[in-house]
Amino acid sequence: MTLAGRIDVHHHFTAPDWLDWAEQQGVVDREKLPWWTRWDLNSALEVMDKAGIGTSVMTVAMLGRFRERAQRQESARVALRAAADVVESNPERFAFFTPVFLDDLELSAWSVRHGLDELGAIGVSTRTSVEGAVLGDESHDRLLQELNDRSAVISTHPMEVPAGKDGTGLPGMPPFVCDFLMDTTRAAINLIRNGTLDRYPNLSFILPHGGGFLPYMATRLELFGGRLTPGIEPGRVRDYLHRFYFDTAGPMSPSATPTLLATVDPGRILFGTDWPPTPAHVIADSVMPALDGDACLSEQQLQDINRENALRLMPALARL
Repeated sequence: MTLAGRIDVHHHFTAPDWLDWAEQQGVVDREKLPWWTRWDLNSALEVMDKAGIGTSVMTVAMLGRFRERAQRQESARVALRAAADVVESNPERFAFFTPVFLDDLELSAWSVRHGLDELGAIGVSTRTSVEGAVLGDESHDRLLQELNDRSAVISTHPMEVPAGKDGTGLPGMPPFVCDFLMDTTRAAINLIRNGTLDRYPNLSFILPHGGGFLPYMATRLELFGGRLTPGIEPGRVRDYLHRFYFDTAGPMSPSATPTLLATVDPGRILFGTDWPPTPAHVIADSVMPALDGDACLSEQQLQDINRENALRLMPALARL
């Protein structure tokens, strides 16, 4: 791949400047945070160059828990300013999504204006659920209407599935193994059954990690969607699945490719690494060889996944 190669739509960005600010606020202890929060520009460019990634679209991370609106907004301001600075210094290599917050629509409206209109974000990012409210809940309608008016791209990312009666998940099972895939699937189904995709036809949702379990349970939705409340019309399930975009982060096993290609629109599969939570050596030694050598993908499909599909979805990237 050349420098103007792959477009990575799933790149986690924890700004060093934000960590400095959060430590000064007494919100986080850098040494107690996960190792993958140690984002730095040189490491990012190194893994991008090794993987043939021309451009990475950053998802802005803020790991602190803030009670006051003012502090929460300042947290977002610091993180977004840092993301914009990275893009300004490396305009051919980076872009970013501005975050929206499902539990605070006013803060989301500010982030949309500040991130998209003032700092040049190319879309928004959101969690698939917050405190039990799953994306597509009626409480999100005002936010989704504003984003629909903007024909926004919405990059989603899952959270842990709500804990069991004992207050914990399955012992010894990190959430990224199973919970994340389930949370993505629940959000996608919620967007379908609540009519979100019908009411807001201009929205483009990116589902990470190959869409979780969604492509592999399409037949179950067709058979049993009528039993949901509200119900899903069986004959429309495939149409709805063709509304979503699906990234390859995870990593996605080649054994899953036939099902994905048979279930979703191949023109809506996007390249993603999930770096740095997915380590550089996994990307280089496992993810890239598996994708590039996947016998189910034609040369054109691989090129589309690596770059062209993202350009069609986010034309602003064409300048890079």
